[in-house]
Amino acid sequence: MLGKSQEGSLKAEGQNPMTQGSLWKNIFLFSIPLMLSQLLQVMFNMADVAVVGKFSSAEALGSVGSTTTLVSLFTGFLIGMGCGVNVRVAQHLGAKQKQETMETVHTALLICVLAGVVISVLCLVLAEGMLSMLNTKPDLMDGAVLYFRIYALGMPALGIFNFGNAVLSANGDTKRPLMYLTIAGVLNVILNLFFVIVCHMAADGVALASIISQYVSAILVLWHMFRQKDECALRLHQIRFYKGKTKDLLGLGLPAGIQNAIFSIANLFIQSGVNSFDSTMVAGNSAAANADSVIYNVMAAFYTACSSFMGQNWGAGKRDRVLKSYFVSLIYSFAAGAILGLALVIFGKEFLSLFTNEPEVVEAGMQRIRIMGYSYAVSAFMDCTISASRGIGKSFGPTLIVILGSCVFRVIWVYTIFAHFHTIPSLYLLYIFSWAITAVAEIVYFAASYRRTMQFFIAQS
Repeated sequence: MLGKSQEGSLKAEGQNPMTQGSLWKNIFLFSIPLMLSQLLQVMFNMADVAVVGKFSSAEALGSVGSTTTLVSLFTGFLIGMGCGVNVRVAQHLGAKQKQETMETVHTALLICVLAGVVISVLCLVLAEGMLSMLNTKPDLMDGAVLYFRIYALGMPALGIFNFGNAVLSANGDTKRPLMYLTIAGVLNVILNLFFVIVCHMAADGVALASIISQYVSAILVLWHMFRQKDECALRLHQIRFYKGKTKDLLGLGLPAGIQNAIFSIANLFIQSGVNSFDSTMVAGNSAAANADSVIYNVMAAFYTACSSFMGQNWGAGKRDRVLKSYFVSLIYSFAAGAILGLALVIFGKEFLSLFTNEPEVVEAGMQRIRIMGYSYAVSAFMDCTISASRGIGKSFGPTLIVILGSCVFRVIWVYTIFAHFHTIPSLYLLYIFSWAITAVAEIVYFAASYRRTMQFFIAQS
């Protein structure tokens, strides 16, 4: 997070960069390694798409792309669970509650592992049925089912890594997750090329490469946490469900996980709409959707910073820094979305050429990019405000708003506006409209919640 000299100086003075110093500088320095870490997670799936698109076939590309929404559905749930862990650990650390931190960390490990195992089993059993519900093309079905089932075996590893990433980032350490994902990411690319080019595998080869890499990153983060000496360390004899901690973590993590999952469920209807066009459009959408993952995850680094900084300052009783953490993170995330979105519009064809050699697929992908490139920045107002609400311990309300204002809205849009026009632009425009509507409601909710909570603390003091 900080340079060695800065970090050593802060420790020598007993300072915490989350609760002391410039928020503009510290949030930025905190977010950069986290941003790179999240991008490397995205690269697991992007490498799959790029390798099959370049070295296999358009059918293999479409098969992998047909699973994107389902993969996002379940990985999003695990990421949401990690968000809950991050907030609660940050609050305990800010309040210097060592015992509470230890109990929360060990309970969270069990919860995240069990969540990964349950999701893995569900995906293995229901893969074909879920892909059929998405109207996956018959010529893509076999490859999609095989890829998704193999990928599902890595869900426990994703649960473990997201747990470790959440705890370490709450403690101000965003460099180690980046290092571990760099190792795993390089391994993933090497294995992708080996399985597809040397072993002549297709979707199954890139899925196998992904899960091997995911388990490597999970093992590395566990190895570090078992060797730690502070209150965030893991100890085998302390791993159990602690009284009150399970309910506490699920109260924050489940709504966050459900929110991410519901977004993906709403996106299932969008994927179904895309699948109503020909295979070229499906492949183009799959290639272009990789940009969503890149830009969302760059912006998401600032959302994690928002909840982590707000959580620690809330726990430390530094109320003046709580609200400022929100505004600084919002400005950074909006700027990232605007700059990257514009760059994508300008260099869209070059970006798409990373995933396919077919001009028709590139042009199909550009139809998505020309709309989405101008839309990403709007999502910052929604997502950063949701993170801010979680930072002060409010999770259920933001989730309910997302369900009503964004997810339900998208489903209604698909069956009304898109059903009427049945064009790709009429489908993609639902993103910016749903983000804008939800953002307004989330901001109103956060403002009211923050005001009520501050009044409570003033009355108590």
